[in-house]
Amino acid sequence: MGIGIREDIAAARQRDPAARGAVEIALLYPGLHAIWAHRINHGLWRRGFRFIARAGSQLMRAVTGIEIHPGATIGHRFFIDHGSGVVIGETAEVGDDVMLYHGVTLGGRSLTKGKRHPTLGDGVAVGAGAKVLGPVTIGENSTVGANAVVTRDAPAGSVLLGIPAKVRPREPGTDAQALLQAPEYQI
Repeated sequence: MGIGIREDIAAARQRDPAARGAVEIALLYPGLHAIWAHRINHGLWRRGFRFIARAGSQLMRAVTGIEIHPGATIGHRFFIDHGSGVVIGETAEVGDDVMLYHGVTLGGRSLTKGKRHPTLGDGVAVGAGAKVLGPVTIGENSTVGANAVVTRDAPAGSVLLGIPAKVRPREPGTDAQALLQAPEYQI
């Protein structure tokens, strides 16, 4: 197994309390299958094989229910929990150690060319059903609550809640996992 694959499996084990073992994770986690396919498709995209890359991403969308545009840039140890309904746009940039839950959209708000999708810093967690729209930047170690709609930049260490999302300071010592499971951070 390559280093990236081992890192991905370790990230899934760390972030999913239901994970039982490396073989189960490697064979049965659609979020990992989607990111592994994305790495191949992204490489094809960067080399100019755009049609093949798009075809590969659409095939994985049909198989996993997760749509990652081959132009999106994704960091290490990225984990999508439950995956279904996740959409990541072409100009999205995702840092290292980022976690998305099902139904998350990293989408655009305009038809103009150029940067039109979000940038998520390292260590960001995005709750189920949340939408992060437009060329916004979410600072590292921020948490986006379930079903929030984010259309503005947020500094590092933020907690984003509501529609439209409002930035709240993070309580000292809380981690993203704890925040995403707390009822007061869900809509």
